[in-house]
Amino acid sequence: MEKPTDLIRVYDGKTDACKFVKRDKGFNKQLSVVEETLARFGLLKNEIKVYLYLARASEKKAGEIAEAISLHRTETYRILRDLEKKGIVFSIFAKPLKFTAVPLDKAIDLLVDAQKMKIKLLEKEKVSIVKLWTSIPQQKAVQTKKELFQMLQGEQQVALKANELLESTKEEFQIFAPDDYLAQLYYSDFTDKLKEKLDKINITLLTEGSQKSAYFLEQMQWPRHKRYMVKTQNLPCFMISDRKELLIAFHENEVSNEDGDKKKDRTAAIWTNYTAFIWTLQMLFLKLLETGEAVHEASSKKQAR
Repeated sequence: MEKPTDLIRVYDGKTDACKFVKRDKGFNKQLSVVEETLARFGLLKNEIKVYLYLARASEKKAGEIAEAISLHRTETYRILRDLEKKGIVFSIFAKPLKFTAVPLDKAIDLLVDAQKMKIKLLEKEKVSIVKLWTSIPQQKAVQTKKELFQMLQGEQQVALKANELLESTKEEFQIFAPDDYLAQLYYSDFTDKLKEKLDKINITLLTEGSQKSAYFLEQMQWPRHKRYMVKTQNLPCFMISDRKELLIAFHENEVSNEDGDKKKDRTAAIWTNYTAFIWTLQMLFLKLLETGEAVHEASSKKQAR
Protein backbone atom coordinates (compact mmCIF):
# COMPACT_ATOMS: atom_id res chain seq x y z
CA MET A 1 0.00 0.00 0.00
CA GLU A 2 1.33 3.43 -0.97
CA LYS A 3 2.20 5.89 1.77
CA PRO A 4 0.76 9.42 1.45
CA THR A 5 4.32 10.78 1.22
CA ASP A 6 4.93 8.59 -1.85
CA LEU A 7 2.18 10.35 -3.82
CA ILE A 8 1.97 13.82 -5.36
CA ARG A 9 -1.44 15.41 -6.03
CA VAL A 10 -1.49 17.12 -9.45
CA TYR A 11 -4.07 18.56 -11.84
CA ASP A 12 -4.87 16.37 -14.84
CA GLY A 13 -5.67 18.38 -17.96
CA LYS A 14 -7.18 15.35 -19.69
CA THR A 15 -9.97 14.94 -17.16
CA ASP A 16 -10.15 18.43 -15.62
CA ALA A 17 -9.73 16.81 -12.23
CA CYS A 18 -6.94 15.94 -9.81
CA LYS A 19 -4.89 12.76 -9.85
CA PHE A 20 -2.11 11.27 -7.75
CA VAL A 21 1.32 10.53 -9.22
CA LYS A 22 3.71 8.15 -7.50
CA ARG A 23 7.11 9.57 -6.63
CA ASP A 24 9.55 8.02 -9.06
CA LYS A 25 13.29 7.85 -8.43
CA GLY A 26 13.78 8.30 -12.17
CA PHE A 27 11.40 11.33 -12.05
CA ASN A 28 10.03 10.39 -15.50
CA LYS A 29 6.36 10.45 -14.48
CA GLN A 30 6.66 13.73 -12.60
CA LEU A 31 8.57 15.33 -15.47
CA SER A 32 5.93 14.18 -17.94
CA VAL A 33 3.18 15.88 -15.91
CA VAL A 34 5.20 19.13 -15.78
CA GLU A 35 5.79 19.00 -19.55
CA GLU A 36 2.06 18.49 -20.25
CA THR A 37 1.21 21.47 -18.03
CA LEU A 38 3.73 23.80 -19.68
CA ALA A 39 2.40 22.75 -23.10
CA ARG A 40 -1.08 23.93 -22.04
CA PHE A 41 0.44 27.32 -21.19
CA GLY A 42 1.53 27.70 -24.81
CA LEU A 43 5.14 26.46 -24.83
CA LEU A 44 6.27 24.30 -27.72
CA LYS A 45 7.89 20.89 -27.24
CA ASN A 46 11.49 22.04 -27.74
CA GLU A 47 10.88 25.21 -25.71
CA ILE A 48 9.81 23.01 -22.81
CA LYS A 49 12.94 20.86 -23.18
CA VAL A 50 15.22 23.89 -23.14
CA TYR A 51 13.47 25.56 -20.21
CA LEU A 52 13.32 22.45 -18.01
CA TYR A 53 16.96 21.61 -18.69
CA LEU A 54 18.01 25.14 -17.70
CA ALA A 55 15.69 25.15 -14.68
CA ARG A 56 17.46 22.04 -13.35
CA ALA A 57 21.00 22.75 -14.57
CA SER A 58 21.36 26.42 -13.55
CA GLU A 59 23.72 28.49 -15.78
CA LYS A 60 24.63 26.98 -19.16
CA LYS A 61 26.02 28.03 -22.53
CA ALA A 62 23.83 27.55 -25.60
CA GLY A 63 26.18 24.89 -26.94
CA GLU A 64 25.97 22.92 -23.70
CA ILE A 65 22.18 23.07 -23.78
CA ALA A 66 22.06 21.97 -27.43
CA GLU A 67 24.33 19.01 -26.76
CA ALA A 68 22.49 17.94 -23.61
CA ILE A 69 19.04 17.79 -25.20
CA SER A 70 20.15 16.88 -28.76
CA LEU A 71 19.10 20.06 -30.55
CA HIS A 72 20.87 21.99 -33.31
CA ARG A 73 22.78 24.92 -31.87
CA THR A 74 21.08 27.45 -34.18
CA GLU A 75 17.62 26.25 -33.12
CA THR A 76 18.68 26.32 -29.47
CA TYR A 77 19.73 29.99 -29.77
CA ARG A 78 16.41 30.85 -31.40
CA ILE A 79 14.45 29.06 -28.66
CA LEU A 80 16.46 30.79 -25.93
CA ARG A 81 15.64 34.18 -27.45
CA ASP A 82 11.95 33.26 -27.66
CA LEU A 83 11.96 32.18 -24.01
CA GLU A 84 13.68 35.46 -23.11
CA LYS A 85 10.83 37.35 -24.77
CA LYS A 86 8.40 35.35 -22.61
CA GLY A 87 10.38 36.39 -19.54
CA ILE A 88 11.26 32.92 -18.29
CA VAL A 89 14.93 32.85 -19.39
CA PHE A 90 17.71 35.41 -18.81
CA SER A 91 21.05 36.04 -20.51
CA ILE A 92 24.06 36.41 -18.24
CA PHE A 93 26.55 39.12 -19.20
CA ALA A 94 29.65 36.99 -19.40
CA LYS A 95 32.08 35.68 -21.97
CA PRO A 96 31.11 33.23 -23.32
CA LEU A 97 27.40 34.10 -23.09
CA LYS A 98 25.40 31.97 -20.66
CA PHE A 99 21.70 31.56 -19.92
CA THR A 100 19.66 30.86 -16.80
CA ALA A 101 15.96 30.12 -16.16
CA VAL A 102 13.57 31.63 -13.63
CA PRO A 103 12.10 29.18 -11.07
CA LEU A 104 9.15 27.09 -12.27
CA ASP A 105 6.57 28.79 -10.03
CA LYS A 106 7.60 32.23 -11.30
CA ALA A 107 7.64 30.97 -14.91
CA ILE A 108 4.07 29.67 -14.58
CA ASP A 109 2.94 33.01 -13.10
CA LEU A 110 4.44 34.84 -16.09
CA LEU A 111 2.85 32.46 -18.60
CA VAL A 112 -0.55 32.74 -16.89
CA ASP A 113 -0.34 36.55 -16.87
CA ALA A 114 0.47 36.48 -20.60
CA GLN A 115 -2.63 34.38 -21.28
CA LYS A 116 -4.76 36.76 -19.19
CA MET A 117 -3.50 39.73 -21.21
CA LYS A 118 -4.43 37.97 -24.46
CA ILE A 119 -7.94 37.33 -23.13
CA LYS A 120 -8.36 40.98 -22.10
CA LEU A 121 -7.29 42.14 -25.57
CA LEU A 122 -9.78 39.75 -27.18
CA GLU A 123 -12.55 41.04 -24.90
CA LYS A 124 -11.77 44.61 -25.94
CA GLU A 125 -11.85 43.64 -29.61
CA LYS A 126 -15.27 42.01 -29.19
CA VAL A 127 -17.17 45.32 -28.96
CA SER A 128 -15.63 46.78 -32.11
CA ILE A 129 -16.01 43.54 -34.10
CA VAL A 130 -19.70 43.15 -33.14
CA LYS A 131 -20.35 46.81 -33.92
CA LEU A 132 -18.70 46.41 -37.33
CA TRP A 133 -20.71 43.24 -38.05
CA THR A 134 -24.06 44.83 -37.12
CA SER A 135 -23.31 47.80 -39.39
CA ILE A 136 -23.21 45.49 -42.41
CA PRO A 137 -26.66 45.16 -44.09
CA GLN A 138 -28.18 41.79 -43.23
CA GLN A 139 -30.94 39.83 -44.87
CA LYS A 140 -33.98 39.54 -42.64
CA ALA A 141 -34.51 35.89 -41.82
CA VAL A 142 -37.83 34.43 -40.72
CA GLN A 143 -37.40 33.24 -37.13
CA THR A 144 -38.63 29.66 -36.84
CA LYS A 145 -37.70 27.10 -34.23
CA LYS A 146 -35.34 24.47 -35.59
CA GLU A 147 -34.23 21.25 -33.94
CA LEU A 148 -30.45 21.37 -33.72
CA PHE A 149 -27.56 19.37 -32.34
CA GLN A 150 -23.92 20.20 -31.64
CA MET A 151 -20.91 17.90 -31.17
CA LEU A 152 -18.39 18.94 -28.51
CA GLN A 153 -14.87 17.55 -28.01
CA GLY A 154 -12.69 17.83 -24.91
CA GLU A 155 -13.25 18.46 -21.21
CA GLN A 156 -13.05 22.23 -21.54
CA GLN A 157 -15.65 22.53 -24.29
CA VAL A 158 -18.02 20.17 -22.49
CA ALA A 159 -17.64 22.12 -19.24
CA LEU A 160 -18.29 25.44 -21.00
CA LYS A 161 -21.47 24.05 -22.57
CA ALA A 162 -22.67 22.68 -19.23
CA ASN A 163 -22.17 26.10 -17.63
CA GLU A 164 -24.03 27.75 -20.51
CA LEU A 165 -26.91 25.30 -20.13
CA LEU A 166 -27.17 25.94 -16.39
CA GLU A 167 -27.09 29.73 -16.83
CA SER A 168 -29.93 29.62 -19.38
CA THR A 169 -32.17 27.46 -17.15
CA LYS A 170 -35.26 29.28 -15.86
CA GLU A 171 -37.13 26.67 -13.82
CA GLU A 172 -35.79 23.09 -13.73
CA PHE A 173 -32.37 21.46 -14.10
CA GLN A 174 -31.99 17.67 -13.94
CA ILE A 175 -28.66 15.83 -13.78
CA PHE A 176 -27.71 12.19 -13.91
CA ALA A 177 -23.99 11.85 -13.15
CA PRO A 178 -22.22 8.48 -12.74
CA ASP A 179 -19.67 8.47 -9.94
CA ASP A 180 -16.70 9.34 -12.21
CA TYR A 181 -18.53 12.37 -13.62
CA LEU A 182 -19.71 13.32 -10.15
CA ALA A 183 -16.07 13.49 -9.07
CA GLN A 184 -15.27 15.76 -12.02
CA LEU A 185 -18.19 18.04 -11.16
CA TYR A 186 -16.99 18.20 -7.56
CA TYR A 187 -13.45 19.20 -8.50
CA SER A 188 -14.62 21.81 -11.02
CA ASP A 189 -16.42 25.09 -10.34
CA PHE A 190 -19.64 23.62 -11.77
CA THR A 191 -20.68 22.33 -8.34
CA ASP A 192 -20.34 25.83 -6.87
CA LYS A 193 -22.50 27.25 -9.65
CA LEU A 194 -25.11 24.59 -8.97
CA LYS A 195 -25.21 25.61 -5.30
CA GLU A 196 -25.70 29.25 -6.27
CA LYS A 197 -28.76 28.23 -8.32
CA LEU A 198 -30.39 26.01 -5.67
CA ASP A 199 -32.65 28.78 -4.35
CA LYS A 200 -33.56 30.03 -7.84
CA ILE A 201 -34.38 26.88 -9.81
CA ASN A 202 -35.43 23.30 -9.07
CA ILE A 203 -32.32 21.10 -9.29
CA THR A 204 -32.44 17.31 -8.96
CA LEU A 205 -29.28 15.20 -8.98
CA LEU A 206 -29.17 11.44 -9.57
CA THR A 207 -26.05 9.31 -9.33
CA GLU A 208 -24.94 5.69 -9.04
CA GLY A 209 -25.35 3.89 -5.75
CA SER A 210 -21.65 3.54 -4.97
CA GLN A 211 -19.40 4.46 -2.07
CA LYS A 212 -17.59 6.93 -4.31
CA SER A 213 -20.86 8.70 -5.15
CA ALA A 214 -21.91 8.75 -1.50
CA TYR A 215 -18.63 10.35 -0.50
CA PHE A 216 -18.84 13.18 -3.03
CA LEU A 217 -22.52 13.82 -2.33
CA GLU A 218 -21.78 14.27 1.35
CA GLN A 219 -18.86 16.58 0.55
CA MET A 220 -21.11 18.72 -1.67
CA GLN A 221 -23.52 19.27 1.27
CA TRP A 222 -26.62 19.51 -0.87
CA PRO A 223 -30.19 19.40 0.44
CA ARG A 224 -30.93 15.69 0.91
CA HIS A 225 -34.30 15.81 -0.82
CA LYS A 226 -32.64 16.97 -4.06
CA ARG A 227 -30.08 14.17 -4.45
CA TYR A 228 -30.74 10.48 -5.00
CA MET A 229 -28.73 7.31 -5.54
CA VAL A 230 -29.98 4.82 -8.11
CA LYS A 231 -29.08 1.24 -8.98
CA THR A 232 -27.73 1.50 -12.51
CA GLN A 233 -24.47 1.17 -14.40
CA ASN A 234 -22.91 2.08 -17.75
CA LEU A 235 -25.13 5.10 -18.40
CA PRO A 236 -23.61 8.35 -19.69
CA CYS A 237 -23.82 11.64 -17.84
CA PHE A 238 -26.69 13.83 -19.02
CA MET A 239 -28.28 17.16 -18.07
CA ILE A 240 -31.74 18.44 -19.01
CA SER A 241 -32.63 22.13 -18.87
CA ASP A 242 -36.31 23.11 -18.58
CA ARG A 243 -37.13 19.96 -20.60
CA LYS A 244 -36.05 21.94 -23.67
CA GLU A 245 -32.31 21.35 -23.97
CA LEU A 246 -30.14 18.30 -23.39
CA LEU A 247 -26.41 17.76 -22.90
CA ILE A 248 -25.21 14.16 -22.90
CA ALA A 249 -21.52 13.48 -22.20
CA PHE A 250 -19.52 10.30 -22.62
CA HIS A 251 -15.96 8.99 -22.32
CA GLU A 252 -14.10 7.05 -24.94
CA ASN A 253 -11.99 4.77 -22.77
CA GLU A 254 -8.32 4.15 -23.42
CA VAL A 255 -7.83 1.40 -25.98
CA SER A 256 -4.84 -0.24 -27.69
CA ASN A 257 -4.48 -0.63 -31.43
CA GLU A 258 -2.87 -3.51 -33.29
CA ASP A 259 0.63 -2.07 -32.76
CA GLY A 260 0.06 -1.94 -29.00
CA ASP A 261 0.00 1.86 -28.88
CA LYS A 262 -2.47 3.28 -26.38
CA LYS A 263 -4.88 6.05 -27.27
CA LYS A 264 -5.65 8.68 -24.64
CA ASP A 265 -9.06 8.99 -23.03
CA ARG A 266 -11.35 11.36 -24.85
CA THR A 267 -14.37 13.21 -23.53
CA ALA A 268 -17.12 14.25 -25.91
CA ALA A 269 -20.71 15.44 -25.67
CA ILE A 270 -23.80 16.15 -27.72
CA TRP A 271 -26.03 19.16 -27.12
CA THR A 272 -29.49 19.20 -28.68
CA ASN A 273 -32.95 20.72 -28.48
CA TYR A 274 -34.41 17.78 -30.44
CA THR A 275 -37.75 17.15 -28.74
CA ALA A 276 -37.93 13.36 -29.20
CA PHE A 277 -34.41 12.85 -27.85
CA ILE A 278 -35.06 15.07 -24.83
CA TRP A 279 -38.36 13.30 -24.12
CA THR A 280 -36.58 9.90 -24.15
CA LEU A 281 -33.93 11.00 -21.66
CA GLN A 282 -36.59 12.75 -19.58
CA MET A 283 -38.53 9.49 -19.26
CA LEU A 284 -35.32 7.67 -18.32
CA PHE A 285 -34.56 10.30 -15.67
CA LEU A 286 -38.05 10.03 -14.15
CA LYS A 287 -37.88 6.23 -14.16
CA LEU A 288 -34.55 6.32 -12.35
CA LEU A 289 -35.95 8.86 -9.89
CA GLU A 290 -38.82 6.50 -9.06
CA THR A 291 -36.37 3.75 -8.08
CA GLY A 292 -33.88 6.07 -6.41
CA GLU A 293 -33.25 6.52 -2.72
CA ALA A 294 -32.49 9.73 -0.96
CA VAL A 295 -28.92 9.70 0.31
CA HIS A 296 -29.85 9.67 3.98
CA GLU A 297 -32.24 6.74 3.39
CA ALA A 298 -29.55 4.72 1.62
CA SER A 299 -27.06 5.44 4.39
CA SER A 300 -29.56 4.42 7.08
CA LYS A 301 -30.25 1.07 5.38
CA LYS A 302 -26.53 0.28 5.19
CA GLN A 303 -26.08 1.10 8.86
CA ALA A 304 -29.07 -1.09 9.75
CA ARG A 305 -27.45 -4.05 8.01
